[in-house]
Formats: sequence, C-alpha cells, structure tokens
Amino acid sequence: MKRISLVFSITIIIVLFSTSLLISSCGGNEEKKDNSPVIETQPKEQAESHGTEVKPGDVTLTTPLNAEWVNAGKGIYELKCQSCHKLTDERLVGPGWKGVTQKREPHWIMNMITNVDMMLETDPEAQKLLEQCLVRMPNQNISKDESRQIIEFMRSNDGVK
Repeated sequence: MKRISLVFSITIIIVLFSTSLLISSCGGNEEKKDNSPVIETQPKEQAESHGTEVKPGDVTLTTPLNAEWVNAGKGIYELKCQSCHKLTDERLVGPGWKGVTQKREPHWIMNMITNVDMMLETDPEAQKLLEQCLVRMPNQNISKDESRQIIEFMRSNDGVK
C-alpha cells in the first residue's frame, strides 16, 4: 500500500511539475522587443548526438580547479541540468549533485552525461538510479569537453578548491 501511495505521489508531482512548465512556457501573443543577444546552443537541424564511451584513463583531474571550466560548467548546469538536478543531495527529478564526485568516478559521470542510453543499458548503478528516480535522463547533446567542464563545476560544488 505504501509503495502504491509513493508511486501515486511521485506521479502527481511529475504531472504538476510538467503542467507548471507548460503553463509558464506559454506566453501571450504580444511581441516583446528584446535587445539582449540571442544565444543559440544548437542549430535546429542538428541531429541528436551520443558521445563515445569515456574510459577510466581518459579523465585527468587537476588541483586546483580550473576556474574557467568551473564557470563554463556552471553555465551548462544552469541551462541544461538545473531543471532536474539540485546542487544539494536532495532529489528533484533526478538525483541531487552534492557528493556525486566523491561517490562516482569521473569517467562514470561523463558517460552518464554524454551517453545516458549506453549507461542505462549496461551499467547496474545507472539502472538503480533509474529505478529510484523513475525518469530517464534525456540526451542533452553535451560534448565530452562540456561534460568535463560540468565535472569541474560538480567538484567545486563538492568543496574541492
């Protein structure tokens, strides 16, 4: 009974979240003059891309952190990740990011970011996360370099200097 209640509660939360996103994204038909520059992250005709597998030796972590990568990773997080992931250990849609770099190897995190389909098919830990969160992470077309910048931001979030 508790499991059914939990599934029902999660379903309601997801429906409410989706509805609020839909409503907030639907604006009026009025034209607004906006002088801010338009930032296009990806041409519309570009096909969805899946990264190649990152191997354990492919990632070198540096100390101190690369401040430029931390800032770039923060920007990517705010644009593509923040709607589902909190910087605390609290789950929103996906798991919170606090402590992730201490629990997971960098290549695992990068593979989860760049090639989630491969990870969900082959990795038992990724499959457990899917069972917990009940929502498959969408492909965000993040490159290997961008995923490395996200890792640097995640390390900063975990207190690495």
